[in-house]
Amino acid sequence: MPAFAYTGLNSQGRSIKGVQTADTVAGLKAALRRDGVYLTAVTEASASGRPGKTTDTESTEFDLGALFDRVSPKQVAYVTRLLSTLLVAGVTLPEALSALTDQVESARFKGVLSDLSGRVNEGSSLAAALGAHPDVFTPLYVNMVRAGESSGALETVLIRLADFMDQQEELKGKLGTALLYPIAMALVATFVVGLLMVKVVPQVTELFSDQEMTLPFSTRILIMVSDFVGGYWWLIIIVGVAAAWAFGRWRTTAAGRASLDQRKLSLPFLGDLLRKVAVARFSRTLATMLASGVQLLEALDIVSSLLGNVTLEKAVSDARDDIREGEGIAPALKRSGEFPALVTHMISVGERSGELESMLGDVADAYDREVNTAINRSMAVLEPLMIVGMAVVVGFIVFAIMQPIIQMNSMANL
Repeated sequence: MPAFAYTGLNSQGRSIKGVQTADTVAGLKAALRRDGVYLTAVTEASASGRPGKTTDTESTEFDLGALFDRVSPKQVAYVTRLLSTLLVAGVTLPEALSALTDQVESARFKGVLSDLSGRVNEGSSLAAALGAHPDVFTPLYVNMVRAGESSGALETVLIRLADFMDQQEELKGKLGTALLYPIAMALVATFVVGLLMVKVVPQVTELFSDQEMTLPFSTRILIMVSDFVGGYWWLIIIVGVAAAWAFGRWRTTAAGRASLDQRKLSLPFLGDLLRKVAVARFSRTLATMLASGVQLLEALDIVSSLLGNVTLEKAVSDARDDIREGEGIAPALKRSGEFPALVTHMISVGERSGELESMLGDVADAYDREVNTAINRSMAVLEPLMIVGMAVVVGFIVFAIMQPIIQMNSMANL
């Protein structure tokens, strides 16, 4: 039996090298797939090679590409849609997973899909195979696939999953785009003002040092700030880094996160936007899971961990406990006081009419539109406000510099 030297990728996308005996290359490929290894290169080993069973030992070489190889939700959504299409076309699940392995560019994702194909070939359910990769497939994804397998509607569930993930990524992209401009403006403003304080202002104020005159109040304030920034810039950086570190540590504690999330919801404009985003995510996720056959209590348990806010997560968890005791969804959510009256009213109508999934979808659509409107409105207001704010700061610096110069000219003309 010939021996083959091979290079492959394990389920984590890391490079593996070894030598193994097999009748043919196809047999070697099948054997490695059963071990969760995706074959990338193979050559027949010489007689002096080291034949024997692979030990699944990772390469000792540092793989820099694997360090930055991350499987994004967008990639997962793309593969999910393709998988559904293949299944609808009559391709078996193991064959579909094997075919998808060649459709992705991420080495890590190739390894994951190869492992899924191997597990399914061995008789595992798709949901159980997905559960072995929690860093790639969320509990929401796994539970919806499990419900789809149980109901025999896996293709439909996969399409719903892909649509849901695309909608969530679209919303995330809009929020990211909305935050990009103010963050960039804040960084530019900080750099410009810092440069003026450290380089420009000290050079200009040297003109006043030899003049026996009382400087205006605005100029004295500017000189004090400039001297402090120029002389203690290192202290400002240390204090800023220490404050950011302390805030980050406090935010990771249970009490800190609860307090911060509650304050976020209380902010004048941002709190309302965050609440609308969370309500849209809650409604969309719950509607998708219920339509896919996931039980209500299990769906609420998963949804509560996806809201990104401890206050709202607790409200959903408490509501789930009340629902377990026989109460309806709408009154349980209304009691928390964290969900808008319109939401609980529409959920109540959906419960009474037996169209809860459809009503939740309508709620999600309505709040998605409100989020888009709020983002567009905020950008229309925020951009000129930031420009005006930056102009005020720079204008104050120019005014504080020009005021004593004007006074000197006035005294020279007397």
